[in-house]
Amino acid sequence: MATLTAPNAQEEQKSTFRSLLPVTILAAFAIRLVVVCFTYRDLPDANKFYEQFGWEMGWIARALASGHGFSSPYYPWTGPTAMQPPLYPTLLSLVFRLFGIYTLTSGFVILSINSLLSSLTCIPIYFSAKYSLGTRGAKIAAWVWAFFPFAIYFSAARVWEYSLTGLLFTTCFCIAQRIHRSANPLAWLGWGALFGLTAYSNPAVLSTLPFLLILALYKVRQRGGRWLLNGALTSLALLAVLTPWTVRNYRALGILCPMRDNFWLEVYDDNTGDASLDPSSAHPSSNPVEMHKFLTMGETAFLAEKRTLAIAYIKQHPDFVIHKTVRRMFYYWTGYWSLSAEEIREQPYEPANMFYVGIVTLLMLRGAGRMWRNNRSAALPYLVLICVFPVTYYVTHPLMDYQQPIGPAIVVLAVSGALPFKRFGSSRYFHWVGAERALEPEFAPTASMTSDAN
Repeated sequence: MATLTAPNAQEEQKSTFRSLLPVTILAAFAIRLVVVCFTYRDLPDANKFYEQFGWEMGWIARALASGHGFSSPYYPWTGPTAMQPPLYPTLLSLVFRLFGIYTLTSGFVILSINSLLSSLTCIPIYFSAKYSLGTRGAKIAAWVWAFFPFAIYFSAARVWEYSLTGLLFTTCFCIAQRIHRSANPLAWLGWGALFGLTAYSNPAVLSTLPFLLILALYKVRQRGGRWLLNGALTSLALLAVLTPWTVRNYRALGILCPMRDNFWLEVYDDNTGDASLDPSSAHPSSNPVEMHKFLTMGETAFLAEKRTLAIAYIKQHPDFVIHKTVRRMFYYWTGYWSLSAEEIREQPYEPANMFYVGIVTLLMLRGAGRMWRNNRSAALPYLVLICVFPVTYYVTHPLMDYQQPIGPAIVVLAVSGALPFKRFGSSRYFHWVGAERALEPEFAPTASMTSDAN
């Protein structure tokens, strides 16, 4: 079986990082900037209340830049809010302060920042894939991300937190794959703090932390390490980061809410009708009746009413809600909702999107299966992401937008499913497991793997 010495492997890693990743990042950024040049002029549309300029996040950013504080998640001035996490609106508000509120220049700048963040995601993708696929698989995964259509579109054409969350969350995941090897308490504190920071961009990522933490602590316990202390440090760091915003929400709105308070609005909105054709019927931004209620009642009372209505509707129509949830699950991974004439009129690109999303999902599933058969320890964190993270959207909105935080993991699995093992290197074991882990007992090759490699 072919092997490489540790110094040679380390030198290969350093050489690859110096020569390949900067080129990949620059290529990714260049293609995204080209798209930005064609899209940024569509953002400042006053006739639609600048909704394309970030929707709720854009309106909150406008309030911040105008001196109204973190408030007004819709176009009218409505007071303090907790309907969105604070990180991306704050970033957007800085752009507004420097380049003007809803100006063309701000549009170009924020889409360029999104594109840069998406391009930098090649770095954690490379190291995440290297851990599970080896060096060659990591190179391919980074290049695939550079030209991945969804990664380009959602960073270069949409003002939202996708790229920021993707970079932070993929970094968290990359650390999760390796954190069990660290005995440094600061590493576990830093991991928990980074997860907390990522939650300030998209709180849905927190659903994966308990499972990733359990996997890491299990490996630490197997080695006789301080698993209980490490788990406590990670949890405390997370709580420390989340506490300030929780306190702010309680002081501003009188609610105990760690990050955002609109979950039941989304549940009610998407479980009482055909969300594919009228996705915002309960949202004040698109329904004048709901906007009047929001302005009259205030955010806290309005959302409390939606919670009551949502729970009552679920109890009265459980079969319908289950049916909608199953349809959302299927749509999340296939892009298929309906091929009715009305649907095609509203979503003319849906057939092409279905084909593309379906192919990527099939490759992802094949890659997950191959990884599971060859290295279950490496496969489990990926399974956590694709099985746990989407649950929030199965019960609310399953749009392709909300697949983006796990898009990098999907790309790595799809690369694993698309390429033959021989493309990962001359030795299936060495390149699948990764040079830096070749001597670890938990990754020792099985008999079947050795025979296949030979």
